[in-house]
Amino acid sequence: MASDADLRAFIVRHRQLLAREREAEVERTSLLLSNCGPRVLEQKGLALGGLGIASVNIGLGGKTLVELERPTAYHSTPIFPSHTLRPGDLARIEENVSPASGARKPAKGKKPISGNADSQRSGGVEGVVYKLSDVRIVIAVNPSESSEDLDLPERCRVVKLANSVTYDRRVMDKAIDQLEKLVLPGDAPSTDKSLPKVTNLIHVLMGMSAPSEKMPIKGLKFFDDSLNESQKEAVKFALESPEVACIHGPPGTGKTHTLIEVIRQMTTATPSNPKSLRLLVCGASNLSVDNILERLLALPAPQNGEKLKVTRIGHPARVMAHEGVLDSTLEVKASRSEQAALAKDVKNELEAALDVLSGKGKGVKGKAPRGAERKKIWEEVKALRKEYRQRESGVVESVLSESQVVLATCHSSGGRQIRNHEFDVVIIDEATQAVEAVCWIPIFKAKKLILAGDPMQLPPTIISAGSNGKKRDVKSKSDAKESKKNKIPKGMSKPPTKSSKPQSRASEHANDAEDVPPSSSEDTSGDEEELSDRLTEEEEVKTQESRAIKQGGKPKVLRPQRLRPPKTLETTLFDRLENMYGPGIKRMLNVQYRMHAQIAAFPSKTMYHGRLASHPSVSSHLLRDLPNAKAESEEDEKEILATPVVFFDTAGCEYFERVEGDGDEGSRCNENEATVVKNWIEQLVGAGVLASQIAIITPYQAQVALFTTLLRPAYGPDLEIGTVDGMQGREKDAVIISLVRSNEKREVGFLKDKRRLNVAMTRAKRHLCIVGDSSTVQHGGPFLKKWMSWLEANADVRYAGLE
Repeated sequence: MASDADLRAFIVRHRQLLAREREAEVERTSLLLSNCGPRVLEQKGLALGGLGIASVNIGLGGKTLVELERPTAYHSTPIFPSHTLRPGDLARIEENVSPASGARKPAKGKKPISGNADSQRSGGVEGVVYKLSDVRIVIAVNPSESSEDLDLPERCRVVKLANSVTYDRRVMDKAIDQLEKLVLPGDAPSTDKSLPKVTNLIHVLMGMSAPSEKMPIKGLKFFDDSLNESQKEAVKFALESPEVACIHGPPGTGKTHTLIEVIRQMTTATPSNPKSLRLLVCGASNLSVDNILERLLALPAPQNGEKLKVTRIGHPARVMAHEGVLDSTLEVKASRSEQAALAKDVKNELEAALDVLSGKGKGVKGKAPRGAERKKIWEEVKALRKEYRQRESGVVESVLSESQVVLATCHSSGGRQIRNHEFDVVIIDEATQAVEAVCWIPIFKAKKLILAGDPMQLPPTIISAGSNGKKRDVKSKSDAKESKKNKIPKGMSKPPTKSSKPQSRASEHANDAEDVPPSSSEDTSGDEEELSDRLTEEEEVKTQESRAIKQGGKPKVLRPQRLRPPKTLETTLFDRLENMYGPGIKRMLNVQYRMHAQIAAFPSKTMYHGRLASHPSVSSHLLRDLPNAKAESEEDEKEILATPVVFFDTAGCEYFERVEGDGDEGSRCNENEATVVKNWIEQLVGAGVLASQIAIITPYQAQVALFTTLLRPAYGPDLEIGTVDGMQGREKDAVIISLVRSNEKREVGFLKDKRRLNVAMTRAKRHLCIVGDSSTVQHGGPFLKKWMSWLEANADVRYAGLE
């Protein structure tokens, strides 16, 4: 069982890792914005300049909605130039900077609209892109109680920020603080009424007590008769586990399908479940949450009851733009409730006052009030905003109290809307992509936890381990402060610190510089000792599971091993529980419904102990079975449409990679490889395969840019081109992987990450094509060597020469 020293070391370590991650994010965002001038930011699509305020309105939660446009006085057309801003992006409104000048400090005496201290120091206000059209952009700004003014500049610009990690880390810090107060209360119990209750679930998750014995369910009837045996076993396991259950869902095994059955069982009163339970369903991303919501909305109404009442919490800008999904959001449901009319009058008064402050109100002739008059109106705004929030909170409470299932990302589950709500069960989808700290936010609200994910796919994106992946002996400032503050127990390992070489180039997205968590190395193996430790732990778990299966029984939950501080934030709660309690804490889905059997063979063997079977409905399906596919000859049909795995080997062709950008910090591309891919796509399309049925995946952003330039003019947006991260959870009939790496030094960089390659090679349904240099790739470690050998023995290997 975990001792106080173990618990303290665990919490201190999490604080250190989160502090370093926050520092790294702030540093990278600063580099992104400071290293690029206004003109470059606009050329890269990271900013829109020369904007004016069209209106200022109020949204749910008292958010200030600032609508901006291109004034005709400064622009020949109101249409925005090409940019990368999208609804849901974090952005900043700041004073417009002339492209000819450098970055300017805000004018003396100017005060930002609102926002946090970081925003105020930078002379702007951060918000979320709420709505977007060709001529208007709306930024939703959270109101700040400390803000005393709403002084919008006459001309401003919107700059896209990396992401909302800075805010997210603060929420996670709070969760860790709460956890500490619960498991290490000190000499006297805490009198803080805002703290969650201490539950058996928390004790089990922290290794303070073993999981309780299963509560057998007799006569369980499944709503979905199409579930296979492994899915039924996972559902039964989740229902019978008193505190925690993990569902391991490899690619294409119907993990979401299984979770929907779990939700139906728990929310429906049946002989095996006498009381309908209230659920909080979370995910690591908005997409994972919306996918579950779509499935729930599509469920038929039960014969003896109403349809399941569900509410989606989250920023509407980040919610899937499908009508059914949007109609289920808290904002839409609250606006349509009977009580909403009570708050509407206050909202109208508030918006009218804001219009006056911004110079857009009636009778102000385009000039904003100044001095005492402005101060008086601003006091009215604050009073109206407070009243609006009070009335609105009643509307929100009414909607949520009627909801059986509340859906949110792990981060937004900590919002004020459900602050005082309790649930029977919390379900976290894609739990293997979420850092443990963020999972604790919803966990505090329930007595039972179900985690679903696949630890053999992409881990959480962590940016703070440094660009070279190696440990350093010098502590970061935050680590030193935390060590002094928390008195780290003797013998506890020192955390690695940030590299002295942070990422220095601006990118379209936070992680678009390379499709890899920046903690990974591009040209080095990283921390080999740490990687070895992780593999050893994984093999130990696999051995236990295999032994139990061979003996004809099911793996049992083991007594908890010692609670150990995580080495990195990549160690997820799912991973930790499996390492702590053994494979008996989870059930694995073992039938996949996506890939041709030959495409699934290698990942099944190397990542899932050979246990991943292909369902008969997909095991032999090929491109030639598509209704639109039709080759001109039998030979073309065999060569193009009837081959599940093709490998274009460029070994000996000297198709060497090149670096785009500043030396080793640049992204890599391979022009000859791109030409091979282009030629193969031409053959696929010539044989009737639609561009919308094809996806190109490559690990490097520079190669994505090259493919976009080369192929977009011919095939348009239907042809999907992207990095591995963007394809997780997705599938296409035909997938082409461009490995890029080809050099005389035999360096493969982050191709060594087998989880990343596992995602790439499991997106294809009927046809998988790999283009790469086997003479380079095979030197990237045991996994890559096995893959190259497998391709040589099982794929249709073809010469990649362009002559």
